[in-house]
Amino acid sequence: MNDTPGWASPGSAPSEGQGADVPRPSEPVDGSGPAGNWSPAQPPAAQWSPPSAPGTGPGVPPPGYGWGAGPQGPGWGQPPAAAKPGVIPLRPLGVGEILDGAVSTMRTHWRTVLGFTLAVSVIAQIATILMQRYLLPDPIVMDPKATGPEALRQATESVQSTLITNVPSMLITLIATLFTTSVLTVVISRSVLGRPVSLADAWAEARPRLPQLLGLTMLLTLMSAALMTLGLLPGLLVGSTAGAGLVVIGLPAALAVVLWLMVRFALASPALMLERQSITSSMRRSAKLVRNAWWRTFGVLALTWLLTAIVAVIIAIPFTIIAMVVDSSGTESLLFDGSMFSTWPYLIISGIGQVITATITYPLSAGVMALLYIDQRIRREALDLELARAAGLPGYDTGS
Repeated sequence: MNDTPGWASPGSAPSEGQGADVPRPSEPVDGSGPAGNWSPAQPPAAQWSPPSAPGTGPGVPPPGYGWGAGPQGPGWGQPPAAAKPGVIPLRPLGVGEILDGAVSTMRTHWRTVLGFTLAVSVIAQIATILMQRYLLPDPIVMDPKATGPEALRQATESVQSTLITNVPSMLITLIATLFTTSVLTVVISRSVLGRPVSLADAWAEARPRLPQLLGLTMLLTLMSAALMTLGLLPGLLVGSTAGAGLVVIGLPAALAVVLWLMVRFALASPALMLERQSITSSMRRSAKLVRNAWWRTFGVLALTWLLTAIVAVIIAIPFTIIAMVVDSSGTESLLFDGSMFSTWPYLIISGIGQVITATITYPLSAGVMALLYIDQRIRREALDLELARAAGLPGYDTGS
């Protein structure tokens, strides 16, 4: 048995339709057939006794039992608390517990989590700054006095230029996310068991899965790009007013399909990392775990995105203001020609804010994704029993 999630191999869980070995009620001891038949030997009739003082007499349960029992015992109405060897209790989780588990992992293993994320974020941000400063074209200069069609043309060219210049930074962010997700997923899987993990151990376990994780990410990205192209292409080919109408219809439809697929395959990365699945198998695995839980999965992911966006805005605002104050070009260049975005003061100061944002948000996103995967397996496949065995909790048979 392994020490990380994925102990229960896919297909062996009750969700695969197994369950023939479930114990059934035993037959009557005397072999008399249906339960409605009376046994030949009957117990003597019960004797009635007069009422006694409260809390005495026959039939009074022993102390510590009953509805809402207190310190004496668990009580019939209060099931025992779930075992918690690590950052989460081993039972189906609520949304708050998933978020708390991700934050607890950051606190417990802060040297590994924040140290690795900070290093990756610094390298990624340096590459982004150098690319923006030396490789990307200068921003489109907009005439503040332009009106009508000319102003629309300049705005369109500016948007196109912005999209083109953002592609390299998006690729760098994608690569940084791959590294952080792979390592942090391993760290979280150990923290669920309450076990320490060093950066060297996490990297050694995650490194062999990086090519498959890259392939999975590229496949999902290409799927999204192809769907968006299909939604926009008819309108772009037709052009004029009719084409604009097709774009208005096709764009929301394509976005809806992309959103549905991305949520459906949201758990593919943890399945690939923790179960050693192939790319296609991990996608099927995610689709199975998300089935009948799409809206819940979407809600958790949307809440996580909202929280990370709020954190990013809170951190970015002061650094952007400082960068604008330090930069001598002022706000005029920001509004009209965008040249301030490529100056050293702005790039360095805003880059520091981006590093801080990524160091905080990357572990939160990766933690929520991994814990959501574990939660779905607990709900569907009783993974909590395997986790308890792997954690070495008393009362669980480690030999089965």
